[in-house]
Amino acid sequence: MANPILLSIITPTRGNFTDYWLAQLLAIQGAVEFILVYPPEATPRVIDDLRVKTLRSPYKGELIQRSTGLVNASGEYMLALDDDDFLHPQVADLIPSYFEQYPESWCLRLCKRKIPQADQALIRRDWDALPQIQQLQEVRRKEANQAAAEILQQVPIAPLDNPFKLSALWLNTHRTDHHGAHIENFNNIVWKRSLAQPALLDLLASSRSGHFTWMPFWSLDRLLGLFVQAKFFQSEQVIGHWLHGSEQVRYVVGDWKEEVRTMFWGDLLLARCFPQYGYFWNLFWDQLWVGVKISLRHQLSRQLSRRLNRKAV
Repeated sequence: MANPILLSIITPTRGNFTDYWLAQLLAIQGAVEFILVYPPEATPRVIDDLRVKTLRSPYKGELIQRSTGLVNASGEYMLALDDDDFLHPQVADLIPSYFEQYPESWCLRLCKRKIPQADQALIRRDWDALPQIQQLQEVRRKEANQAAAEILQQVPIAPLDNPFKLSALWLNTHRTDHHGAHIENFNNIVWKRSLAQPALLDLLASSRSGHFTWMPFWSLDRLLGLFVQAKFFQSEQVIGHWLHGSEQVRYVVGDWKEEVRTMFWGDLLLARCFPQYGYFWNLFWDQLWVGVKISLRHQLSRQLSRRLNRKAV
């Protein structure tokens, strides 16, 4: 009988990842499966490793591709990773020791370090040794004098029961209820499959209305992270910990990740599924105005470009 899979690592891809990224992915040790999900028109790369599962999603797009991988994951825990980010090769050693010590936790937020794409030396440097979970101090919030310490900071559930603020209806208002130690995102965090997978199935079912499917092209990261918390919501519950210190995730930052986008459609889906939570309505209006500002900026930029071209002629 095959050994049970501890961790499923799910990556949507077009197949244009580097050989170095693939080598680092396959260097991850332990009872791990790697699920690479391609769009329907792509030609999957041949990878000689039995731990790799290659899937094709029915449509192109980060949301549907990652969802396809998450639905087919079989590990006890799941982690969503992009095809240009890196994970500590011994990360699977960290997970069982954490969840044995904190069995009620839903998730473990790994320590993530953002690294510019141009800084290849920092991207490729050797990883520091993993911390010993049993020796880490558990704290409610990260104190300033502990910035360099290896600590476990409690992660409370997102305050979804925050009231809706009428001020959110104004264009120049900025939401503040997302500040704090709680999390919104799903990616680069270790989640229990027993919680995340049912939430994802509910999310996919909620996106259907008769013959119409309401599926944003991308933005599953925050959409699923908040959907899980809404499905199992208990006010002020601690759902996990945030590991501080040396990194276990290297998040490579390029121009494509710094692009300002609105996640309006995903946030509207959250408000539609959970209208009782003011947090989602504050989020919805905030992203609506972000979308309006982006649209206006693009229109002004196009108009200015046309005027300059006319003058040049």
